[in-house]
Amino acid sequence: MFIAGNWKMYKGPREAAAFCRALREADLGDVDVAVCPPFVSLAEAVQVLAGTEIGVFGQNCHWEAEGAFTGEVSAPMLRELGVYGTIVGHSERRQLFGETDENVARRVDAALEHGLHVIACVGETEAEREAGETEAVLRRQVSVLHEDDNLVVAYEPVWAIGTGRTATPEIAQEAHAFVKSLLDVPVLYGGSVKPENARELAAQPDVDGALVGGASLDVESFAAICRAASHS
Repeated sequence: MFIAGNWKMYKGPREAAAFCRALREADLGDVDVAVCPPFVSLAEAVQVLAGTEIGVFGQNCHWEAEGAFTGEVSAPMLRELGVYGTIVGHSERRQLFGETDENVARRVDAALEHGLHVIACVGETEAEREAGETEAVLRRQVSVLHEDDNLVVAYEPVWAIGTGRTATPEIAQEAHAFVKSLLDVPVLYGGSVKPENARELAAQPDVDGALVGGASLDVESFAAICRAASHS
């Protein structure tokens, strides 16, 4: 069971360091744990969490090792910092910044090639679900990925991200089973995961953990999710 906290554009270096110091002392149960701070806070997180089993992931990664790509960060740069892995293809990157299945695949491949672990995000919008297109969307998004020991997929129904709405455990299980029928990798659930629903979600047979957004910004909340998932 793997629980990753995506901090999005929250927590600068000072706040990130304080959070990670508290996380070191927290009871996280028996799960694998990672935090995904903004780029400016990665170095502090790596330093504070050194010597622990808690991984530090970036939130994105470019497909080139270096070059004229203003505002981007490469896999070798993340590795040099001591970062363990990266999120790729989050729905916010796809929706707000125009990332496509094709360049998500290039980012994933580059990160894996340079030794990073990858959380590759997939998921349908509310309109796509209502149109009965969930499986077609997931098939398209997953088809560009390749099985790798360092790859996990995060199923994030876009309609459940930051909305307070959560896919029912049954909806999550159905989507996870479908993704696994296409690609033999662990699949995390993401979309308004909270301490109150983490145990039931994690208890589903094809749910291998969670990519947690807003609830990962508070140490107690995040730790509670980790403990709930470890007891599922």
